[in-house]
Amino acid sequence: MTTTSTYDSQVQVGDVTYRVQATAQQDMLLEVFGSDPDGTVVAEGMLRLPVTGGTAVGKMLSRVLDGLAKMGAPPTSAGVKPANANQPWTPELDEELRETWLDQTATGSAPEIIRSLAQRMGRSPSSIRSRLPRAGCDPDVVGRPLSQAAAEVLGVAP
Repeated sequence: MTTTSTYDSQVQVGDVTYRVQATAQQDMLLEVFGSDPDGTVVAEGMLRLPVTGGTAVGKMLSRVLDGLAKMGAPPTSAGVKPANANQPWTPELDEELRETWLDQTATGSAPEIIRSLAQRMGRSPSSIRSRLPRAGCDPDVVGRPLSQAAAEVLGVAP
């Protein structure tokens, strides 16, 4: 019997939504697809390689893509931080985050909701995502509280 593993993720960069889907069975198939708000395809590609080469090739691709992005990237606004960056989280803010997350319906993906909360709360998306488990929320599933098992794995009190 052969086991198949899959991974599916997407990220929004500006107006473009990128989706990566990886399937591993006897070999690994990595598909990348990007589209703008009108549905126009702006990026697509496929890579097939032995499963044993995945980690090494992934590291190599990461270095190459990072280097290429730095060569052609416009100047960034590295000094611009969210309004509440580095501010402590209070119990009231944790409760606001928890209530807002748990009240969400499945109308948006977790990354979309996290970005929206980040903007609303003056925090970075990574700050919101990392704070959700501490507030008792599953950061991967909109509207779902953090399970006891997940809390133990993440080392947070539910």
